[in-house]
Amino acid sequence: MAAAVVSESKPPWHDRLRDHLGSRVSSLRPPSDVPFENPVRVLAQLNKKQWLFFLVAFAGWTWDAFDFFSVSLTAADIARSLNKTVTDVTWGITLVLMLRSVGAIIFGLLSDKYGRKWPFIGNCVLFVIFELGTGFVHTYTQFLALRALFGIAMGGIYGNCAATALEDCPLEARGIISGMLQQGYAFGYLLAVIFNRALTTTTSHGWRSLFWFGAAPPILIIVFRFLLPETETYIAQKNMEGLSQRGAFARMAKASLKSYWHILIYLVVIMTGFNFMSHGSQDLYPTMLEVQLQFSANRRTVTMCVSSLGGIAGGTLFGYLSNFIGRRLTIIIACILGGALVYPWAFSGNDGIIVAVFFLQFMVQGAWGVIPIYLSELSPPPLRAFIVGLSYQLGNLASSAASTIEATLGMRFPLDTPAGDTIQRYDYAKVMAILMGCVFGFVLIVSFLGPENRSADLLGHAFEIPGDDEEDHESGEKNATAQRQDTAL
Repeated sequence: MAAAVVSESKPPWHDRLRDHLGSRVSSLRPPSDVPFENPVRVLAQLNKKQWLFFLVAFAGWTWDAFDFFSVSLTAADIARSLNKTVTDVTWGITLVLMLRSVGAIIFGLLSDKYGRKWPFIGNCVLFVIFELGTGFVHTYTQFLALRALFGIAMGGIYGNCAATALEDCPLEARGIISGMLQQGYAFGYLLAVIFNRALTTTTSHGWRSLFWFGAAPPILIIVFRFLLPETETYIAQKNMEGLSQRGAFARMAKASLKSYWHILIYLVVIMTGFNFMSHGSQDLYPTMLEVQLQFSANRRTVTMCVSSLGGIAGGTLFGYLSNFIGRRLTIIIACILGGALVYPWAFSGNDGIIVAVFFLQFMVQGAWGVIPIYLSELSPPPLRAFIVGLSYQLGNLASSAASTIEATLGMRFPLDTPAGDTIQRYDYAKVMAILMGCVFGFVLIVSFLGPENRSADLLGHAFEIPGDDEEDHESGEKNATAQRQDTAL
């Protein structure tokens, strides 16, 4: 595995590019010295504190997903209440995705400088405020303003959750814990579906009840995180790098970005594809079931629950497999199988849609299950929460209009609307199928061409903060760059 070192003998960029591209096939070969292990035995390696870190991170990520999907699940109801179209309401989803990058920058830097604990708690406090406020909006402008602020709050949680759950995780358990953590997203979707059915259609306040309910659980998550300490890896890293020294964090951040800027660009590109994959298959899907297929509330609930269960199963399994066959190969397999399932998922109609939606989300979230650890291993340890969160959320920004694009293009394919129905029906399934086919192909190609740093040292012993003199500064940059094992580009 090649190591990029800043020196006079460093090969020209075109030679490094040629070597990198030439190794893309051979680097997919699963390592022969990593045998499959019983997943129960793998999980048994975590101690009590490591499990608690995972659980609080899982809870935070779960409720981020619950809050996000509350809008997509109630889009038609919100549209009727505010006298707007479904397409108008989807701009609330788009605004959240667009502003998440702001939250990723703010809370990512706070997390890397001051620790994982208090920025996490601050995120959850904002969840309570903005979720509660959304339930009280009475105009479309108020709705968009609250969702925009919510986007900033949501943007800060992912990098922190990944760092909290994975930093202290045993090496052999990283893959399966990554898959389980990422499925907080699918689990949050499942909870949103269940409580949407329980509250939106059965209470006098309708969709508003879902948002009011959503403000309560983050209070429990705040208490949970308050009772836990900092991760041991963060404390050790802080001591090793002397972050308490004046100006140390700024010098470290500058050195990290100088050495890892090309990795950040790659991560943003691949996360753009991943976010199109998830939002393209999920955000407008409840509306498609309700408006296009005319599913009843109960049938929509069952279908979306099955979808979430498929995602949870796929993400956990593929995350576990990635520890043995590699991160990139796992993503590629999931994309190939997912692409083969696009047609039955979109066009099965009433008969086979349950099976199709289960396995499509099995593959979508199967690929996603690798992402927390894949991003963490490719990120510089001193800026892990920042890089992981920012790359994820910039990918969200690039894909922020996914549901709006689908809704807008769907209007080109109108369907017959039943008499008395105020919502026009469109063939959303056709547009979603085309988009998902393209996205699976894109993610497959990008992951094939990209780097991998499986089993990286998350503490970052090879990374040194640049000192005050020129010699220390050069040494810090060399060590920062040398940490990457498969990114000689």
